[in-house]
Amino acid sequence: MTERFSAREAIALAGDDFRELPVPMREFKPDGPLSWQGYDDSRRRALTRTGEDESVVCGTAVIGSTRAVLIAFEFGFLGGSLGERTGDRVEAAYTHARAHRLPVVSLVATGGSRMQEGMLALTQLQRVARQSALAREAGLPQIAVLRDPTTGGGWATLGAGADVTLALPGAQVGFAGSRVRPSDADPAAYTAEAQMAAGAVDAVVREEELRETLALWLTLLTAPAAEAEGEVEGEVEVEVEVEVESEAASGGEVEPVPPPAALGAPGLPATGWDAVRHARSPERPRAAAYLDAYFSRRAAISGDRCGGSDDGMLCGFGSGPAGRTVAYAAQCGTATRPAGYRTAARLIRLAGRLGFPVLTLVDTPGAANDAQAERQGAGSAIADLFAAVATARTPVTTLVIGEGGSGGALALAAPGNTWATPDSYFSVIAPELAAAILKRPASEVRDTADQLRIRPQDLVELGVIRGIVEHAGR
Repeated sequence: MTERFSAREAIALAGDDFRELPVPMREFKPDGPLSWQGYDDSRRRALTRTGEDESVVCGTAVIGSTRAVLIAFEFGFLGGSLGERTGDRVEAAYTHARAHRLPVVSLVATGGSRMQEGMLALTQLQRVARQSALAREAGLPQIAVLRDPTTGGGWATLGAGADVTLALPGAQVGFAGSRVRPSDADPAAYTAEAQMAAGAVDAVVREEELRETLALWLTLLTAPAAEAEGEVEGEVEVEVEVEVESEAASGGEVEPVPPPAALGAPGLPATGWDAVRHARSPERPRAAAYLDAYFSRRAAISGDRCGGSDDGMLCGFGSGPAGRTVAYAAQCGTATRPAGYRTAARLIRLAGRLGFPVLTLVDTPGAANDAQAERQGAGSAIADLFAAVATARTPVTTLVIGEGGSGGALALAAPGNTWATPDSYFSVIAPELAAAILKRPASEVRDTADQLRIRPQDLVELGVIRGIVEHAGR
């Protein structure tokens, strides 16, 4: 189990120059809205124990070089539970973020909704969800850090609903808290590490690395935005709604990025089968090499938020040419699984909301076609990625760096802006499978590769790709 930090310790761990926001005022009846006997005494004991008068502390802080709104839960105050006044403060924090164009970082540690306020406490989740949605519409990044524990509605809104979800090692994370889950439930399933394996968490980050990680994410995700306005003194008007659109949503022009230079062998293949051999060569540079050469630094997202992840699809954001933030989704040469397609679709839609161009790298023999992939919804996952690319709000640039195998590769390719390296091919299906479909013997596979016209130069002539990228250094 990870160490439990107070709200202010978590704030100090994340950033500097914390400035607490004004607290919205609400009349509070004796023993709360339900007249729950002993509620006032519980609150007084919580105040004495923690020094806080509510379960959340909200303000702004500088993380790296970026000022952000921080929402930090105090688990020592009634288990970090959400009540009406918690909702007031979270809403005020989001209102401030929209008014000043600031990203939101939630440092979550909560057991869920507050029993002593009944359904009025539970409905705070709707308020929080609405504020998160308004920030999303405004093109403001939201990052969550899951502390111990993160359960119930706090996980199902601020945690799982963030653009990027980080977690501290060993933190208890799950919708069901320890007192309400089945007695025979495996506790290992309710951990940060298990949630990452299930595609619900992007990264597990050690405490000593948290500030640097947050600083990198905030730098990347706020790069195109105008500088935030200065702090405004005085009360926060909770009811004021500020409608601010992202650069992409407001019709601002986002320029496509150039494709990376080729890193492999510079010569073009003489035959279709030569193209296949070059693309399948174990010495050929893979996605990681291209990403390292293209980005000065990058941060990865992981998981499809539907229960899966795919190590064969690398997704994230990086600092690309001229220091521009670019979203990337890159296949690693393996058969892409449904979770990989869903993660890429998630990445492309997030890039569109935040106003970033996208780079995709195609390299797969095709979509995974085993029974498990079918049970995991391979067809619907590929369809969703086709839709995400087709409706992308920011431009997508694609480079085929190896195998382009059928629809499993095409789903990641940008119509009208796809390029290829000399050591790649793109085919309606692998030549071996094409021969099998046509009932040809294995001896005709090479001739079939030629007939399919899958070489990079063939693809240019056919108008399938825009061009062949030059080798690095030429």
